[in-house]
Amino acid sequence: MSKVRLDEIGYWSEIKLDIVKKYAAAYSTIMNKQPFSYYNIDGFAGAGVHLSKSTGEFVLGSPVNALNINPPFAGYHFIDLDGDKMDLLKDISKNNPKVSVYEGDCNKILLDKIFPLVKYNEYKRALCLLDPYKLNLNWEVMYAAGQSRTIEIFLNFPVMDMNRNVLWNNPDKVGQAQINRMNAFWGDESWRTAAYEKQQGLFESIEEKTSNKIITEAFRERLNRTAGFGYVPEPIPMRNMKGVTIYYLFFASPNETGGKIVKEIFDKYRDKGVV
Repeated sequence: MSKVRLDEIGYWSEIKLDIVKKYAAAYSTIMNKQPFSYYNIDGFAGAGVHLSKSTGEFVLGSPVNALNINPPFAGYHFIDLDGDKMDLLKDISKNNPKVSVYEGDCNKILLDKIFPLVKYNEYKRALCLLDPYKLNLNWEVMYAAGQSRTIEIFLNFPVMDMNRNVLWNNPDKVGQAQINRMNAFWGDESWRTAAYEKQQGLFESIEEKTSNKIITEAFRERLNRTAGFGYVPEPIPMRNMKGVTIYYLFFASPNETGGKIVKEIFDKYRDKGVV
């Protein structure tokens, strides 16, 4: 483990891991009683273990949490760009023949190799964690999951990266490269309508930036109406120790049962982002 630089995670990330673990356990219990083969997918899997910023102790990552769930999933697909982290994850899971580890860009691997395996008419289903570090997830992935009718997702909506690099008070000063990143995540430029509203200035109308709540609600509607997820509960804000929202954790599912369970979990943890 000494060759790999483990990610240090804060309290909000530990809460996220706990939320995903609780739902994955409930998901597996329910799906195990159905005539489905169901899979666990992680698009930004990491090394499988992290370091806690607050205690310095090891914290199990989402892939290892998934591997520890009983009843087990029919298969596990873990992806990350970092080859060293993938090597460690391969070592951790080497005795489990159900695990497939991929080094590369999840935007391509998910669409080309993994999502096509989860076919509706073959009674395949999947729970997929999409936890990008920044705005480096493409809308096509979220859209494909929604259209599949077989894949439920947890999604990191990186509002801090958006606010820092794209959603400025003066949108005219934002560089094209940052706009392209936002377009790739959102899928088009309709985010501008959610992020800015026209206000009458002294001499002419001006664009005023809206709130995090408005833009996340717009994306929630986009996951529902455009991507086709039937159930998208209100996302939960993940905050740092200062109370600043780092990102929002979304859940989207074709199934009412999944939506209800996650809403209950979210409501339990909603006020735990600050300690």
